[in-house]
Amino acid sequence: MIAGLRAVADWVWLVPLLPLLAAALTGIRVLLGRTAGDAGEPPTARLAEAAALGALLLLLAIDLSVIWHGWPGSRVVATWFAAAHWQGRVSFLLDALSLPVATLAALTGWLVVRFSAPYLHREPGFHRYFIVLGLFLAGIQALLLAGNGLLLFLGWEMCGVASFLLIGYAWQRPQATGNALFAFVTNRAGDAGLLFALGLAAFWVGSFEWQDLFAARLPLVDLRVLALGFVVAALVKSAQLPFTPWIARALEGPTPSSAIFYGALLVHAGVFLVLRLDPWLQQLPDVRGGLLLIGALSALYAWLCGLVQSDVKSALIYATVFQVGLMFVAIGLGWTTLATAHLCLHAAWRTWQFLLAPSWLTLTRERPPAPPRWLAANRWLYGAALQRFWFDQLGLALLAEPTRAIARDVRALEANFIDRAIGEPGRGRPVDPGRSLVCADGLPGRLLAAAAGLLQRFENRLLLRGRGGIGERLLREAGHWLRVLEELLEQPRYLMMAVMVTFVVIL
Repeated sequence: MIAGLRAVADWVWLVPLLPLLAAALTGIRVLLGRTAGDAGEPPTARLAEAAALGALLLLLAIDLSVIWHGWPGSRVVATWFAAAHWQGRVSFLLDALSLPVATLAALTGWLVVRFSAPYLHREPGFHRYFIVLGLFLAGIQALLLAGNGLLLFLGWEMCGVASFLLIGYAWQRPQATGNALFAFVTNRAGDAGLLFALGLAAFWVGSFEWQDLFAARLPLVDLRVLALGFVVAALVKSAQLPFTPWIARALEGPTPSSAIFYGALLVHAGVFLVLRLDPWLQQLPDVRGGLLLIGALSALYAWLCGLVQSDVKSALIYATVFQVGLMFVAIGLGWTTLATAHLCLHAAWRTWQFLLAPSWLTLTRERPPAPPRWLAANRWLYGAALQRFWFDQLGLALLAEPTRAIARDVRALEANFIDRAIGEPGRGRPVDPGRSLVCADGLPGRLLAAAAGLLQRFENRLLLRGRGGIGERLLREAGHWLRVLEELLEQPRYLMMAVMVTFVVIL
């Protein structure tokens, strides 16, 4: 059995694949109409729970194999694509950083799946929630276990899409869709930094594998630019200044998704990425100093904003940002082991708090505590904390509003030009007052209507003028000559002539 554990690491690709398969199967059940009513909920919940539990058990088996065989290291599953000088692989890196965090993520995912089934019972989007949750669990495991930057980016985007969909879970409410848009647009800044770094990695190093990137001998200037692309992505995803405001708006989704996304896993993805970059940061003390400063300022900002919150989830999210800021401080000081342990402990503790949030007021039977006297006495600071230091307004003005303006312009272009040019179903008008049933809209529709009119006139002229029309006369004339030809061929002399001609042609 101990010898067999050595090979279990080769099956690590199943960890992100199992939740993705569960989400796909649930989607197929929805399309086939097999999820209606209360009877459709248990199969969906059991499918998601089985996938999460399978991923957890597989990771525990890999963890057990580490005791006897050591860290598995890199596992290359397949080649994704290849070019002349570099290639993208589906590879996993199982080391002292990824395995503990991935195991914690799998355990948290399994617990949240079990919690979500009764919590979302009879919700209109029950099955949609579990589809998106499966997408997230697959993405977070791909992110944590990735052996290269490309697979990390794939998991990064899967988590981002799942986050957007669950923030806008109650899509009927404009506030939910608006908050989802704000979070989505803000996180695209981080995606731009990540894509920028991956492009430089392909150009300068010729590889996306972490071992190759860390072993490359780059000039410090190039290394600093490459690292900063990843750092920007990490700061956005972990909601550090100046990108903090999006995470408070992300709590619009269901409580279980808030717990696993912004309490336990997704908010720590940036910290994990920076921990992965530690071999570079050891050569870049200025970048580490910047992380220390940003982490300290984010912690101070979150502490002041958290003091004036009046609801439990907002207070918890600012407490989360505060702790994540301290993790960046620890990384800036070079205490990476402490930051990793802090990440795991905080994720477990904060998950419990978020899941308990709906019952918090019932359990405590107390009002939220008032702000401290020293803060209430300082009106300027108290007002700034209430306004979250106006970072929300700044983000709306710089990111969300321009996006909405572009969307309005595109919609106006579509409504005033594109729809009129190509037409819209159900909005056609009669092309001829005498034929009210022939309707068309847009240039393609009118061209088709004109072609149909020409064909109709051709048919009327040749065939549909009653007895004695042109079409009938032509057919009668053709039939007469065919009968004459048939009578000639039936005569013996012409029949023998036809046979002789046939032999001559053959010979």
